[in-house]
Amino acid sequence: MLELSRTIRFSVDLAGGENQQKLRGRYNTFAGWPTMVGLGAYYELDVVCRGQADVLTGYIMNISAIDRAVREHGLPLIEHAVRSRPQPDPGHVLAEMAPVLQPVLQGSVHSIRWRLTPYYSVAMSMAAPDQVLISQQFEFSASHRLHVPSLSDRANRETFGKCNNPNSHGHNYRIEPMVAVPLNAPGGRQLSLPEIERIVDQTVIQRFDHKHLNLDTKEFAELNPSVENIAKVLFELLGDPISAAGGRLVRIRVWETEKTSCTYPASAGE
Repeated sequence: MLELSRTIRFSVDLAGGENQQKLRGRYNTFAGWPTMVGLGAYYELDVVCRGQADVLTGYIMNISAIDRAVREHGLPLIEHAVRSRPQPDPGHVLAEMAPVLQPVLQGSVHSIRWRLTPYYSVAMSMAAPDQVLISQQFEFSASHRLHVPSLSDRANRETFGKCNNPNSHGHNYRIEPMVAVPLNAPGGRQLSLPEIERIVDQTVIQRFDHKHLNLDTKEFAELNPSVENIAKVLFELLGDPISAAGGRLVRIRVWETEKTSCTYPASAGE
């Protein structure tokens, strides 16, 4: 089984109408089309298809077919929602889109992810069309020292290098929790992005921002604050509050630097 991901970039003219229609030519496919006309909204859709590669072509699905299906059947739904009914949750727009794209792409669609900003996205898996996956990124600054008391000073230096500096060092940590939310929650009340942000702020950001993890927090008083341990601790802290609010924390990704991140629990390839 193979997995093919295709990103479709596009803009929605908030006023709608003729001008945007005239500028639908593929003059800049890298930056996305339709291009921006006046004030508008820029989005990206990640469509993931799964299947076996054709013996002759080596394709699961021709990417031109994915582009055409999304632009002909998916984008009109987004354009209509943005211009005419911006109040619905983005997940409900994906719920309308998924059953339309699936037959056009021969049942190969595995998931769709709508990137509404560089940091916020809503996704839907065909295996669980009754829920959406909300991802949002956050940042906090903290210092730490990687040190294991049961190891000798030499062993600590050999294991952790500069990260074992006795006076510590700092990072701007970036975190991205992914929260599963039912589309049709009991009582009609669905966990919203602002509520998720409030929970993360109160549970994680206020607890760890501008703190020395080893010295100022009970979570790492006896636990080495590696990015792996930080990811597990944050997942455990957020699980219950998210659940109490009507969602389910699927996983969390923590970036220690732009080049180093850890996800917990590891993706099972869903």
